[in-house]
Amino acid sequence: MDSEVLKSIDFKKMRGLIPAVVQDFENGEVLMLAYMNEESLKKTIETGKTWFWSRSRNELWNKGATSGHYQYVKGINLDCDYDTILIKVKQVGAACHTGNRSCFYRKLY
Repeated sequence: MDSEVLKSIDFKKMRGLIPAVVQDFENGEVLMLAYMNEESLKKTIETGKTWFWSRSRNELWNKGATSGHYQYVKGINLDCDYDTILIKVKQVGAACHTGNRSCFYRKLY
């Protein structure tokens, strides 16, 4: 990732966090939404696996570290305002902690 682009990300808007939409790189399925701080984004780029900030535990977490359901990063895109990212991944197993492939399995409408 371009270091100038990384510096442009607006972490201040949401008190140090940005939403991260996670999408299957092969079929485009939206798997989950999580939050990242600057450190978790850098760890994601360095390791090639997703890292997020847990708002409930106030700590970094590596998706799949406990479950084995890792997300291998295939690409990262930024939105036009530099305050949301889209991470395209190869998902191993379920993305959702409920065991569902996607966290968006409940139909509202």
